[in-house]
Amino acid sequence: MTTTPIISRTQRELRGQLAEWRGSGDRIAFVPTMGALHEGHLSLVRLARKKAERVIVSIFVNPTQFAPGEDLEAYPRTEAADSEKLAAEGVDLIYIPLPNSMYNAHHATAIKVGGVATGLETDHRPTFFDGVALVVTKLFNRVQPDVAIFGEKDYQQLATIRRLVEDLDMPIHIIGAPIARDEYGLALSSRNQYFNAQSLAKARQLNTIMFDCAESMERGANVDRAAEDAAQALLDAGFSGVDYVQVRSKNSLTVLEGGVLNKPARLLIAAHCDGVRLIDNCAVNVKK
Repeated sequence: MTTTPIISRTQRELRGQLAEWRGSGDRIAFVPTMGALHEGHLSLVRLARKKAERVIVSIFVNPTQFAPGEDLEAYPRTEAADSEKLAAEGVDLIYIPLPNSMYNAHHATAIKVGGVATGLETDHRPTFFDGVALVVTKLFNRVQPDVAIFGEKDYQQLATIRRLVEDLDMPIHIIGAPIARDEYGLALSSRNQYFNAQSLAKARQLNTIMFDCAESMERGANVDRAAEDAAQALLDAGFSGVDYVQVRSKNSLTVLEGGVLNKPARLLIAAHCDGVRLIDNCAVNVKK
């Protein structure tokens, strides 16, 4: 159903509309994004629609989660196209905060999450989850949703946000949505648009190598050795670098001791393909 979403750019506009909906008893589902929307984002919106009467999507390219030298300025910004896509999905409100309203000249507060936010991504992007935790907290405070939807593609981020919400007593139900993939299995990402046809074909080998690795682990292979083999397979396939291929416990993201798969786990990968950093993950299940 195509609707005309309300577009709010200020806290006053946002809170006025939220007060009206809450006064009517409507539940609110929230999908935070950085824009450049693709089918993966829209799958989160569809899930949100099933969870509440009102759906709010934010579009904000968050500078605090980009390290120096990363692609903040180059990150695609497609507000008009994004708004059309969200209208077609029946979104009720699009929140597009002005950058100086999120971080003014006097901003001096940081948030740091430990535990699940330690290692993996932060071994290569040390400030990433600090930036994510800060912007998500600010957005949650402004929207105050009943439910918030995040994709499982950013699995460590999802775990970090769950920890943040629990530790700070936020009354928000966090739902993880399944990874949306293209017809070849590549996880959808806004950065995939950087690929030409040759690079895209190369990138699509990542998920194949990942699922083969997970299957090997489930058949009893030593998980550390299988992860090392998968990392080498990515390099052999033409990837320019591998940040990590690791298996962690499903919920706490702790290392599996002794290379033995003895609990539900997650295989997580980050690798570089022709100038684009790709991440992906999948479940690794203990065979009964």
